[in-house]
Amino acid sequence: MKDPLVIGFVLLALDIAIWRTRLPPNLMLRFALRLLIFGLFSAVLFGSGMNPLMPAPWPESVPRHLAAQILEVVWWLNGARLLTLSLDALFMTSSWHKERLFQDVLGALVFLAAAVASLAFVLNVPVRGLAATSGALAIVLGLAIQSTLGDVFAGIVLNTTEPYHIGNWVSVDGVEGKVLEMNWRATHLLTGQGNVVIVPNAVAAKAKIVNNSRPSALHGVSITLEISPEERPARVLSALERALTGIGTVLQTPAPYALVKAASVNSIQYEVTAYVDDMAKKAAVNNELYDLCFRHLAAAGIDLRPLAVPAQPRASADRLQRLLSRVELFRTLQGDELESLAAKMTRHEYAPNQLVVASDAVTDYLMIVESGVISVEVTTASGVLEPVRLGPGDALGEAGVLAGLPVRARLTALTQTVVYRLDKADLTPLLKGRPDVGQQMCQLMSQRQDKLLKLGSVPETPALSERTLFDWLRDGMRKLHDLAA
Repeated sequence: MKDPLVIGFVLLALDIAIWRTRLPPNLMLRFALRLLIFGLFSAVLFGSGMNPLMPAPWPESVPRHLAAQILEVVWWLNGARLLTLSLDALFMTSSWHKERLFQDVLGALVFLAAAVASLAFVLNVPVRGLAATSGALAIVLGLAIQSTLGDVFAGIVLNTTEPYHIGNWVSVDGVEGKVLEMNWRATHLLTGQGNVVIVPNAVAAKAKIVNNSRPSALHGVSITLEISPEERPARVLSALERALTGIGTVLQTPAPYALVKAASVNSIQYEVTAYVDDMAKKAAVNNELYDLCFRHLAAAGIDLRPLAVPAQPRASADRLQRLLSRVELFRTLQGDELESLAAKMTRHEYAPNQLVVASDAVTDYLMIVESGVISVEVTTASGVLEPVRLGPGDALGEAGVLAGLPVRARLTALTQTVVYRLDKADLTPLLKGRPDVGQQMCQLMSQRQDKLLKLGSVPETPALSERTLFDWLRDGMRKLHDLAA
């Protein structure tokens, strides 16, 4: 066991076992053990005359000479590997370590240097002659893999200029996704459909790159609408601005805006833009913008329709019936029922910042927003919150109409707002004839009350300990409107 060759091969086997089995599990502890083994390995070689900077000893004994050459060559290669691991550990917290390109290229250079050194010092091969021979071979290989080399050098440019990092949401060559990996050949993107797209570095270096993650807390959401040129742009822009006011989940700095993007004899194109502070919000805000624009344009009498079809004139009564049909509560009503309710509606107009309903007020009427935006503010233990903003087609006041409950929120007009009211007495015949409408109103009200309970704005009702909130509201509605059980 005192033979240095045996000790060297035992240490080498122990290092390979630690490397392959990944024991111990802790990366830094495993790396420290490998460094310790390499130190002992070096001490054995230098202490026994097997200097890796010189040819192997014992030329008179071919087996021992060959074994010594193997240990000296392994010393160079193992040292190169541990050097690359040391550089990785040194730059562990840097983004340089995350992109694998520099890591791979540097590792290749270190191993190449170790291989050349082992040939020159251990095997005593003339490096100059080898370099001359390998030069021609390098030219042949370079021509054969020129596209791959293009990816490598393009990757160096990308990693140097840093147009994006791992984790960024980018659009590269028309492909949008999250950067998963950057290596010596390509960039790996995870698309919104859950697919991984591999973009070669040479393509990415030449393509237009849009980094949606910079600035980190500012992301734009834009939608485009085509409206008939018969509609005055000022009216359309006013409706679109009200739609932007109605969405409370966007940033106010920079301010959202609407503009005329293009105009032709067939249509006028409008662009609506808002900003969010998180990429995850873009899809929801995009959908909400389309819905709010549709509702506010309809409230202004501007319908999104096929531009080749002329607009049909509508009577005032038709307009109110269409407003009722857009309210979720009244979607199941027929023409005669809508006409009867529309005849009973009364119009009320509010200026910007005017109070619509005070907090804790009990309303005996149902309010339906025809146009404008109403802010709903609730007071909780953590302060005043604005959980929602109401726009065209939204109804409020169910609490007082159904069960005589207070609103539990302060309602304020943010823009010029038109609201139509339906008195409790006008709703009683409908609730008696259409129990499904009452059920739906109770369901909607129970959902809103549940949200207020979660916000801490509504005190817990003792009756809820034995019955659900829906049952409690339904019983209150039957009592208030004298409905049959």
